[in-house]
Amino acid sequence: MNIGILLPYKEDYTPKYSGAVSIHVSNLIKYSKYKNTTIVFGNTLKKKYLSKNFYNIKINKNLFSSNNKKYLEKFIEINKRKPQDLIEIHNRPSYVKDISENLKSNIMLYFHNNPLTLSGSKSLSDRLELLDRCDYIFFNSVWTKNKFFTNIDENKYISNFGICYQSTKKTKINISKKKNIISFVGKLNTAKGYDIFGGAILKILNEYPNWKSIVIGDEPREKHIFKHKNLKVINFKENSYVLNTLKYTSIFVACSRWEEPFGRSSLEASSMACATIITERGGLPETTKYPVLLKKLDTNSLYIEIKKLINSPKRRAKFQKLNYKSFNLTHEYVSDIIDKARLKILDDGKINKFNVNKNSKLKIIHITNFNQRYYGRLQYNTGIRLNNGLIRLGHNVISLSDRDLINISKSFKDPTGSKYLNNLISETINNFKPNLVILGHADRVENEMLIDSKEKFKNLRISQWFLDPLSKQGPDYTKNKSRILNKIDAMDSTFTTTSPSALDFKIKNSYFMPNPCDKSLDNLKNYNQMPHNDIFYAISHGVHRGVLRTGKKDEREVFISKLKKKCKDVVIDTYGMFGKQPIWGDNFLNELAKSKMGLNLSRGRPIKYYSSDRLAQLMGNGLLTFIDKKTCYNDFFKKDEMIFYNDLDDLSEKIYKYKKDDKLRRIIARKGSLKYHKYFNSTLVAKFIVDKSVGINSKFYWN
Repeated sequence: MNIGILLPYKEDYTPKYSGAVSIHVSNLIKYSKYKNTTIVFGNTLKKKYLSKNFYNIKINKNLFSSNNKKYLEKFIEINKRKPQDLIEIHNRPSYVKDISENLKSNIMLYFHNNPLTLSGSKSLSDRLELLDRCDYIFFNSVWTKNKFFTNIDENKYISNFGICYQSTKKTKINISKKKNIISFVGKLNTAKGYDIFGGAILKILNEYPNWKSIVIGDEPREKHIFKHKNLKVINFKENSYVLNTLKYTSIFVACSRWEEPFGRSSLEASSMACATIITERGGLPETTKYPVLLKKLDTNSLYIEIKKLINSPKRRAKFQKLNYKSFNLTHEYVSDIIDKARLKILDDGKINKFNVNKNSKLKIIHITNFNQRYYGRLQYNTGIRLNNGLIRLGHNVISLSDRDLINISKSFKDPTGSKYLNNLISETINNFKPNLVILGHADRVENEMLIDSKEKFKNLRISQWFLDPLSKQGPDYTKNKSRILNKIDAMDSTFTTTSPSALDFKIKNSYFMPNPCDKSLDNLKNYNQMPHNDIFYAISHGVHRGVLRTGKKDEREVFISKLKKKCKDVVIDTYGMFGKQPIWGDNFLNELAKSKMGLNLSRGRPIKYYSSDRLAQLMGNGLLTFIDKKTCYNDFFKKDEMIFYNDLDDLSEKIYKYKKDDKLRRIIARKGSLKYHKYFNSTLVAKFIVDKSVGINSKFYWN
């Protein structure tokens, strides 16, 4: 595995001036099983580096252009000539987009600071995009991770991130040889609490003349000068000097005011058996398991805590021993965590096997019923929506309407048209040589033909999506189960609008896909209007015939009859029942525009995540949408975005509530519609299908 580690511009990778990131990187390389195939990229004017595998990116600095941009462009240029399997970006989320769009490497991102303060991860949309573009994200503390996932459900991305604490070497310490030294390491500024430390240490040194204090650090922007014969202030030194000082330190202080993402110095102090005083700020509490917590951040409180440790050698020794014995964040331990994540990325991404990444433009054959023979009457179906998404992603798409092709190719020798269809698909694969074939309800496509094509083209991937109900308590269960499993041997992935976890049978490599909305089809924005009708509900008996089937009736009609009796003064506009013909095409949109709210009621008993594609039409067009709570859509939407009901009585009460409160109706409908368009749009759903089909470990809102 070839790995390229990209440091932030201005991060000095030299022994004397190295920061926490450089120390972290250089230490862990030594223990990685990939150390011989790893290159560290950075920029420095110095000539001595922390490790031999450093590549100094030299740029011509210019006052009138961004040196940071030049640095990134040069890195991309270098790696185009010699691609890496994995690029690891440290603390610069703003680098991710350009690298992912210009290089085919997998990407791992490390956060060493609060993501909400870094360019490229401040906004919610920034962070969601990072989750999409990055194969893995490491955080240097739980605190940093929690900041990143502000307003994001981290459970949806649990396999896409981890905690990678900083580390240090475990050194043999003889606590009895500790000296009467109190140390402070870091920037000598108010953010680090140096003013508090200085005030407290002068009082301590005056009171305890047999104790000394060593301070290592500087701060050119602030001046806090404390002088005492037993106080030694030293400018920044190499990390080895700091570690040697901590070896003989008895008490270490990290009294930061600011929320430190982690705190390397307190980690090192704990590993060196120091009694460590810290504040409960940021990730500092994660640096040691047995800290002395400074609950009140002022000079007197710190003075009292130091005095307690001085006056009680037994108490001091207790904290020293506990810190030393519990320390486990060694270089070996943390390096192994990173190596396992690296290996997982390549296994999941399969970039070497399939030669595609998140930004590759693929050749795709999309086979589904585009209903061309119905003269545009069924123009809003899911196949068209997904096709729009695939094209928007920039893929080269051949769209084959299987049922239309069968319809026009029937003959005496081929009465069903299936031979013609399968021969056409096979020859199209031979000539087009696609990366991916996607099928949607293409029942006449033969399993044998697909398997033969995969034998001929080893890198060909084939997937299917399926919209119909798969619940044992739902309609056409046996038939639908047979349809989805019919070609399963040829499928690399299967996507269903029911959660696979809720099914009573297994589908290999199966994933839930939401019914997608589409910005070119679902654009009514009913939440901005004052329609006449209250509730819209339509079913589609006789989709292909276009008219009601005589004598056809199902449980939905019974449910709506009961609802109408309970809501007598509610205007419920229904189609496809009670003798009223279903509506199609442009007429459907015209009638939908006349209603404030919509009922999403599917056939059969509710099952996790299943809904007909009506949900996309209702939410996408901005109707306040009611859905049975047992569908579990509250996993994705809040109660101020979608209305969940328990039963008929609960539904009728809520319909009356929002009929009366039109302002609230419009607010909720708008929030729900905008969210649906943001996360469940056809482009994202199409990308999800493509990524999972070719083995890219991408994360989306619903998975």
